[in-house]
Amino acid sequence: MEKSIISVSVMCSDLMNFGADIDTLEKYGVDWLHVDVMDAHFVPNLTFGPDFIKAMHAHTRMPLDIHLMVTDPELIMERFELRSGDCLSVHVELDRSFEELSARVRAQGCRFGLAVNPETPVEALAPHIGLFDTVTLMLVHPGYAGAKMVEGIMSKVGETRKWLDSHGLTDVMISVDGSVSAERAASMAADGASIFVGGTAGIYRKGMKLEDTIPAFRKAITL
Repeated sequence: MEKSIISVSVMCSDLMNFGADIDTLEKYGVDWLHVDVMDAHFVPNLTFGPDFIKAMHAHTRMPLDIHLMVTDPELIMERFELRSGDCLSVHVELDRSFEELSARVRAQGCRFGLAVNPETPVEALAPHIGLFDTVTLMLVHPGYAGAKMVEGIMSKVGETRKWLDSHGLTDVMISVDGSVSAERAASMAADGASIFVGGTAGIYRKGMKLEDTIPAFRKAITL
């Protein structure tokens, strides 16, 4: 199993100084940049699009953790190229086959992931065993930065780790997304999470600098 990964949600960044923000994140040891792509259909919001992903690829060599909260992943993916080392996740709630999409992503040297909304049981992954490298557990209702964590949802991390391991998926990494503070991240790391999406609760904390929050977050998830 790989080391724990800090994947910072760029939706929470200072978008008017985004290039400098990325440089600071990289300087202080962030692993991935988490990019939420929304279409105002699957979730009630619009965020970043293909041109933004292209600009990020041009600015940094850091891997992108691209989370497609969209109803038509292929339509979006026609507009940008993945880069080896990136991770691309789509939602299991789309209730469709992911074979071709998984093969396409993996062929480019990238991880393919499935994201799971709070109300969706982990068993929804069963038809897709063998197709995904990561599972993103949404701890909030998706669509907006700063959303409140769903009550009791953290127990889903350990349940998912047990389910994956019982199906021989010991190498599949669990990502946790939504209201992930350093304190909560430490608990979820102990339960088997290994990718931590850091936003306003863990990295962009009010009144604190990235040079302080990032090392503190790293310490919390290092077992």
